[in-house]
Amino acid sequence: MNPPQNFLAPILPDLSAVERRMRALDDHHHQELSNALEHLLSSGGKRIRPAVALLTGRMYRGDIQRLISLSAAIELLHTATLVHDDLIDGALLRRGIATLNAKWSPAATVLTGDYIFAQAARCAAETESVYLMKQFAKTLAIIVNGEIDQLFSTHRYSTREQYFQRIYAKTASLFELASSAAAHLSNVSEDEVEAMRRFGYTLGMAFQIVDDILDFTGAQETVGKPVASDLRQGLITLPFICYLEKHPEDEEVQAVLAGEKANIDKLVTDIRESGAVQDAFQIARDYINEAVGILSSRPACVEQKALRELSEYVILRHI
Repeated sequence: MNPPQNFLAPILPDLSAVERRMRALDDHHHQELSNALEHLLSSGGKRIRPAVALLTGRMYRGDIQRLISLSAAIELLHTATLVHDDLIDGALLRRGIATLNAKWSPAATVLTGDYIFAQAARCAAETESVYLMKQFAKTLAIIVNGEIDQLFSTHRYSTREQYFQRIYAKTASLFELASSAAAHLSNVSEDEVEAMRRFGYTLGMAFQIVDDILDFTGAQETVGKPVASDLRQGLITLPFICYLEKHPEDEEVQAVLAGEKANIDKLVTDIRESGAVQDAFQIARDYINEAVGILSSRPACVEQKALRELSEYVILRHI
């Protein structure tokens, strides 16, 4: 794990327990599976999604063992989707570290992702919550459907609505699961569960928007991949869309939309200098403002304060 942020301080022992829980899933399976799981869990993830679940559950005084199982399930589900995403995208690096498919065959990589999905479901089942198992399956279906929709689409996602639908499936749905399931496991009212579902949704949307902004503004050594790598692969994100809305006739924009060769370096420079990045950032800030507003009506405690700090951290990654 990376050095802890301040908002992790109230749950550091819990996060350690989540790490142990994920690593305890070996069960003497094939050594390569054990090696792969250790490689993935040691690759520098910030554990933001488990933090959301743990802080939410602690805020409502939920049972910590069930919250640890939930958090492990969520992080493993996230890890498994990354394994498959990297294979689909042909990515050889993630966070500057070699991906599994950089070393293994596609078949071995797919099977490893499947194995981690199974272990995620196993952790989810440990909560003994039918509600959680249903929500876990629903979230996995949303994520996979989003990927399939993207793969089989015959057009470019060039509107805000299309973009927001895609990042909900890709990212916000899992944040939504983390916050709402933790609230549910803590035996609070349906209104509280719904409020925390909305919190997770807004936090997750902002998180992905900022990730997409960093793809344009971050240094390669910071983001662990080439600058504008999404755009170079033909994936349209919010900074591009904000630029498109103001410069619909731009030749490079039209080339990207048509799937033709474009001068990506020039387009990235134009996007950076146009104010489009700032426009996208304001949308992320609006989501975070809503998230913080939701928290203002939740129980005042150390964990609620940490969730506010976590929300601000999502935005501060851009600065």
